Parts: sequence; structure tokens; C-alpha cells
Amino acid sequence: MGTLKNHFIRTAGRRILSGMTKLLEQAVEMARSLPTEAQDDIARIILQLAGTDDAAPVVLSSEERVAIAASKEAASRNEFATDEEVRAVWAKYGL
Repeated sequence: MGTLKNHFIRTAGRRILSGMTKLLEQAVEMARSLPTEAQDDIARIILQLAGTDDAAPVVLSSEERVAIAASKEAASRNEFATDEEVRAVWAKYGL
């Protein structure tokens, strides 16, 4: 981590990576205002995208494998949920 320390700069009292794009800086700044759990979710996603996440692969149950296979088959036939069906599912889970 010693080499990474050299890539930090201070802006408005905050340490940020000097090599970040404006868009990434904006995303990080917005994430700062989110609850801790949401910040951790974002961090995990970034680590996965960067290929540095050490999390073990998710093991799927046989039911999950069957559901994914059915979804792939439906997609291959261009069978997708309507906007109304998607909104109903989102509403069901408060999204």
C-alpha cells in the first residue's frame, strides 16, 4: 500500500486518488452521502469490476440453476417482462 500512498492528493480536506476521472470523482462524492451499507455495496461492485475482489464465487442451488436456464431460454425467444410487470415487481419490493 506504500506505493498507492504517493497517488493521493488532498482536495477540500479529503484524500482522493489523483488518477480518477471527473466522473469517478463525482460518483465517489455522491456515494459519500449514502448510508454505510450502500457505500459498502458500491465498494464491492467496484472491486469486482476492477478484478481485485477476493470474494468466493457464489454457489447456486439446483433451483437457481433451473431458473437461470429458463430465463436464458425465454430471452432467446425474445420473451421479456412488460414495463407494467416490471413496475409491479418493483412495487412489491418497495423499489
